[in-house]
Amino acid sequence: MCGRFAASSKPEDVVEIFGVEQWDPAETLAANWNVAPTNSAFVVLERVPKGRERPVRQLRVLRWGLVPQWSRSAETAVKMINARSDTVHEKPSYRQAFASRRCIVPVDGYYEWQTVPGERGKARKKPYFVSRADGAPLALAGLYEFWRDRTVPPDHPAAWLVTFTIVTTDAEESLAPIHERMPLFLDPASHGEWLDPGLTDPDALQRLLIPPPPGELLATPVSPAVGSIRNNGPELKEPWAEAEYETTLF
Repeated sequence: MCGRFAASSKPEDVVEIFGVEQWDPAETLAANWNVAPTNSAFVVLERVPKGRERPVRQLRVLRWGLVPQWSRSAETAVKMINARSDTVHEKPSYRQAFASRRCIVPVDGYYEWQTVPGERGKARKKPYFVSRADGAPLALAGLYEFWRDRTVPPDHPAAWLVTFTIVTTDAEESLAPIHERMPLFLDPASHGEWLDPGLTDPDALQRLLIPPPPGELLATPVSPAVGSIRNNGPELKEPWAEAEYETTLF
């Protein structure tokens, strides 16, 4: 699963790395090393703008936690931060977005907690930061959706909410001892197909949801401070000495 991630890349860098054609500099975000559900984050997507005939690759700011079109309220977002790759094509909450509203969530890496034995048999949580071994950004497979708040007029600034979820898969062998699930990140060669809203065949899309080969990710033990969303800084990604877990409760 993926319940927290770090996203500190400058939007200009994301634009260059992912070949973005359209980005409004007024729509920006500060670096965030502890992104939590319902926070906003940059995503890369392709849509056909008004007056255009072809999809344009865009950088947008969306809220994490997908709200289906049919949802009566936006409160479902907290429960829908992840979508399983094996059922995303058939679940009512995700299948329409999977068919034509796919995106990439560029992140530095994500945090995962391993359950470990503690004192007096009480289990504790040990956090890790999982990132690419080569230091490049992770391109997480995501879905996005539009939700209309019918409690306000259609021309109200808050009438529309655009949200996203992160697709997950079985963890690779080296990460499975930490958690059995992991976010699915895409190889650059598949970015174009994944983002293409014209590609709607479920079988073709499922073939893109292939976990990368082992060895591309690095799991680093980090400070338990990441457990609180009040903490936010690059130090959260820094290695945490194993010995310090013996004296720190988290």
